[in-house]
Amino acid sequence: MKKYLYVLFVFAFTNISCMVYQTAVNAARLKFKLDKVDHYTISGISMEGKSSYKDFTPFEILRIAGNFGKKTFPASFIINVLARNPNDSTRGYPRTDITLKSFPFKLYIDDRETIDGNINNPVYIPGTGDSVNIPIRIDIDLYKFFSDKDYKGIINLAFAIAGSHGYSSTIKLYVHPTVTTPLGDITYPGELKIASKEFTN
Repeated sequence: MKKYLYVLFVFAFTNISCMVYQTAVNAARLKFKLDKVDHYTISGISMEGKSSYKDFTPFEILRIAGNFGKKTFPASFIINVLARNPNDSTRGYPRTDITLKSFPFKLYIDDRETIDGNINNPVYIPGTGDSVNIPIRIDIDLYKFFSDKDYKGIINLAFAIAGSHGYSSTIKLYVHPTVTTPLGDITYPGELKIASKEFTN
């Protein structure tokens, strides 16, 4: 009887261990990529429809220049990150629905570390292979991190962040996700870099 119970225990423990391992593997298969920047303002002025300096009104130019003269250049925008959960029961992987519980990030602009933050609410990512948007709210004083740039340089940077044609800027996020699975929370062992508009993990 004892031998039977021992074998049963070992079998159950092995199955549980395999489930935990498979769940961890599935969680690690989440893929992320950068999408568009939107809801973008500088000095409280909407950047929507603006692709060059001439698109600002005289009043807007006065406000922006006034702030720059005060050594501040407030910007607010949303970085949209797309997440894909490929655990959709195909290719030998069981369907695993995952909730992104925590998404602490560090924002790099032009390879310069700026602010950090986290998502405000968990994001549900079903195991369907579909993309789910993760909105990352950014409120930053660009002057604080780019005071070495002159007025024209920081204006160009603002357009580059918006992805305006003719400007080049690199936005990167370093994230350290915690996900909730049917077997509990799993925190990634290290940071992930999201710097591409192609899915990576």
